[in-house]
Amino acid sequence: MNTSTLQAKTAEREKNAAALSSVFGAVILTTLKIIVGLLTNSLGILAEAAHSGLDLVAALVTFLAVRISGKPPDQEHNYGHGKIENLSALFETFLLLLTCVWIIYESIRRLLFDDVEVDASIWAFLVMAVSIAIDYSRSRVLFKAARKYNSQALEADALHFSTDIWSSSVVIAGLIGVRLVAFFPGLAFLRKADALAALLVALIVLYVSYQLGRRTVQALLDQSPKGLGERVKTVVETVPGVLDCHAVRVRPSGPSLFIDLHILVKADKHLREVHDITEKVEKAVHELAPDADVTVHPEPKNNS
Repeated sequence: MNTSTLQAKTAEREKNAAALSSVFGAVILTTLKIIVGLLTNSLGILAEAAHSGLDLVAALVTFLAVRISGKPPDQEHNYGHGKIENLSALFETFLLLLTCVWIIYESIRRLLFDDVEVDASIWAFLVMAVSIAIDYSRSRVLFKAARKYNSQALEADALHFSTDIWSSSVVIAGLIGVRLVAFFPGLAFLRKADALAALLVALIVLYVSYQLGRRTVQALLDQSPKGLGERVKTVVETVPGVLDCHAVRVRPSGPSLFIDLHILVKADKHLREVHDITEKVEKAVHELAPDADVTVHPEPKNNS
C-alpha cells in the first residue's frame, strides 16, 4: 500500500470516528433532555431536547455523508463524491430552521398566553451541565477533524455543538431565574425566565442556521475561496520559466479542492522542459493548498 493510499484510509477512518462519536453523544443528550424536560415541565429543556433530537438526525446524516464522500472518483462522478458533504450541511440547516419555528411558537405561547409551572429541580441543572460537558468534548473532536481534513460536514456538526454550549448555558440561566422566585416572591416575573431562555435558544440557532446555510450554498454554487485565485496566480508567476498565469479556476467539492490554470512558456522550450515547469507550478500551488487537485495547461508564447 503506497503512502497516499494509506493517508487516505487514515483520513477516512478518523473522520468516520469523529462523526460516529457525534452520533453517540446526540443519542445520550436527547434521551436525558427528554426525560428531565418531561419530569420538570421545562420548555427550555424540552426545546434543547428537540434541538438535540434534530442534532441526532443531523449527526447520522453527517456520518453517512462522510462515508460516501470518501469514495474515490468513478465514471459517473469524475470529481469524486465530496459534494455530498455540502448537501449534508444544507440538510442540517433546514432541520435547524424547523427547530426554531417550534421553539419560537412555544416560547411566545408561554410568555403571552399560558402560565406553565416549571420545576427547576437539581435534575434539570444536572442534565444541562452534562450536556455542556458532552458538547464541549465532541465539538473539540469534530473541529479538530474538520480542520485537519477540510470537511464542511464535520465543521457543521462542530458548529452545532459549540453553539449548543451557549444555548444550554442560557437554559441554565432561565432555570436559575425560576429558582430565585421561590426565595424572592417579589421577582415573580422570573417565572417566565424559562420561556425567555427558550426564545434566546431559538435566536442562537437561527444565527447558526444563517451562517451554515450561507456557506453551504456558496460551496454548492462552486464559489471559490476568497482571494485564493489571486494568490495562486501570484505564486505561479514566480516559478522560473513561467511568463504568465491566467484562467485560474478554483472549485471546492466537499473536503476537496480542484484548481485549473493556464501558463505561458517560451515556444522554443522542449517538451521535457515544459513538463518540469508544470511540476514546479504544481508544487508551488500545493504550498498554498496542500491537498488540491491541480491541473496545469501550458501554452506557447512566441519570442516575437
